[in-house]
Amino acid sequence: MSTANGTPIPRYDFVFLFDVRNGNPNGDPDAGNAPRIDPETGHGLVSDVCLKRKIRNYIALRQNADGEPKDGYDIYVAERAILNQQHERAYKALAERGEIDPKKPQPGDEDKARQWMCQTFFDVRMFGAVMSTGVNAGQVRGPVQLTFSSSIDPIVSLEQSITRMAVTTEKEADDQNKKQSGQRRTMGRKEIIPYALYRCHGFINPFLAKQTGFSKEDLDLLWEALKNMFEHDRSAARGEMAAQKLFVFEHASPLGNAPAHRLFERVQVKRKNADAPPRAFSDYHIDPAPLRDLPEGVTLHELL
Repeated sequence: MSTANGTPIPRYDFVFLFDVRNGNPNGDPDAGNAPRIDPETGHGLVSDVCLKRKIRNYIALRQNADGEPKDGYDIYVAERAILNQQHERAYKALAERGEIDPKKPQPGDEDKARQWMCQTFFDVRMFGAVMSTGVNAGQVRGPVQLTFSSSIDPIVSLEQSITRMAVTTEKEADDQNKKQSGQRRTMGRKEIIPYALYRCHGFINPFLAKQTGFSKEDLDLLWEALKNMFEHDRSAARGEMAAQKLFVFEHASPLGNAPAHRLFERVQVKRKNADAPPRAFSDYHIDPAPLRDLPEGVTLHELL
């Protein structure tokens, strides 16, 4: 199994552990931007979309030359992007190369546009995209898929009151002048998690990698992004976030040598002291025994 450039891409399943200290890793806009939580278990959640955004942002920084993305590393779902205009770029570029005639559309034009999008946008050939809105550039199933992340233990969200020694409007200033003898202050709130360790599962499909052209070089950039993306995503709201562990199971067969869920079960993360709330990654222990004697054809890479 190989990509368009001939470099083999095996099947991979991976476990990514990251944590947050005194921050909100992924607010829920339907809940006042409070940390996402499973109401039945109390475990914290981080959406796959949240992590994909950080990966995209890292790649945009990493593969940048003089303010412009390097060839093949543009970002489709960029901040403030108009997606239909991205589709138009494909048809314009193909017309300039003489590969399509805008005045005489042919049945294969959509396939050519889809191929151009995969070659141009890193996140399209990695995560896939639905590009059939407006100008139709087809649909792509991406070889890289992430799950929702879930915290190892239930989380506690603390609501903190904060103040700002300023107001937004003149009306607010007048109202506060009457009440507080000239003091101007705006009240607000911030929700934080004192500490939580999150676990994400990921999958890389070699057959879809061949279709989109996802290469070994792209794969190396993905691992790099997972290890470093939090370093370039600092925010007062998110507190301190860090990548802690990345366990990658490589299969000898493109079809896989063991079920992904059986491999994931081998990564056993447990709290060292069940009676004390965790406040650091060092409060957890990863049992090394289940990671030995893996099924035949499966190799473990501990990349972090």
